[in-house]
Amino acid sequence: MTQTTVEAPSKDRAQIPARTLRKDRYWLSPLATFVFFLAWVVYATVRSMMGSSFWVDKYHYLTPFYSPCVSKACPAEAADLGRFVPEHLPFFIPYALISLPFLLGFRLTCYYYRKAYYRAFWLTPQACAVPDKSPVRRTPGGYTGERRFPLILQNAHRYFWVVAGLISIVNTWDAIKAFHGADGGFGIGLGTVILWANVILLWGYTLSCHSCRHVMGGRLKNFSKAPIRYWLWTQISRLNTRHGQFALITLVSLAVTDAYVALVAHGSFSDLRIFN
Repeated sequence: MTQTTVEAPSKDRAQIPARTLRKDRYWLSPLATFVFFLAWVVYATVRSMMGSSFWVDKYHYLTPFYSPCVSKACPAEAADLGRFVPEHLPFFIPYALISLPFLLGFRLTCYYYRKAYYRAFWLTPQACAVPDKSPVRRTPGGYTGERRFPLILQNAHRYFWVVAGLISIVNTWDAIKAFHGADGGFGIGLGTVILWANVILLWGYTLSCHSCRHVMGGRLKNFSKAPIRYWLWTQISRLNTRHGQFALITLVSLAVTDAYVALVAHGSFSDLRIFN
């Protein structure tokens, strides 16, 4: 009987002499992602640190970039959780101090965003079948996935998801308060519609998260013994297929909502009223 020797698999990737075997413009997608993300980060950073034009007192519009507003510089009507952060702080400390760090952590550790910014900012790799140009790959020991600091912190995503869910509840309350008329009663304006469209999309992004899907039924061994959780897992699984779309659309909806509230608060134009 002939003995067959099986060689251990190589630890290195297959070496292809060509720069890439792809003939299409594969770099367009990561480039577009880079430009879009960079523009959004610049806008969100500037707006979060401006400390102005974030609240429309007449209609109770609060931009999500300042929610919950916990600074003593916030109007009392906008500070539902209280005003316990001193008013005079360095400009880089936002009024929504207790929410923005967690929301940033939730986005940065999101499975979709990892793929997007790994490719667009780190080139790890830029696209499928394209050599990896990341400096991480050339470090001693090579690339080890997300098992070492700092990438091991990506595993905190499930915890950020819990806080993001709580903040989505706060955003929903902000949208409810936006049903405020000029005379103090019930009213609906274009700002109300925009705030509600944004919060619905934010819930879509939050509930379509892989962590949410896992919590609903990821650890079940027998679906027939947990029909309710199985139904929830099924619905979340359907949403999960659109998670990447929600991730991008919510960046747009957040910027549009903030810009609209800021322009109305600044007095650039009046809110288009639908009722009262």
